[in-house]
Amino acid sequence: LCTYGYASRALLKTFAGNNPKRFKSIKARFSSHIFPGETIETEMWQESATRVLFRSRVTERDEIILSNGAFTLQPQ
Repeated sequence: LCTYGYASRALLKTFAGNNPKRFKSIKARFSSHIFPGETIETEMWQESATRVLFRSRVTERDEIILSNGAFTLQPQ
């Protein structure tokens, strides 16, 4: 679940200016495991003004750990 939190934090920072009031919902599929000390990279694609698609991967193994992610923001 910590992986989920790191992805959420990156999305909030990038698309909501670190404003938690803009957060509406998030969903993702846990597709693989991660080991302590590995680096998480979250890739994000803005689909609309309020929806961002994402996935997270481990850079050391180039393996996707969160897939099919969707992050929804409250409209401004």
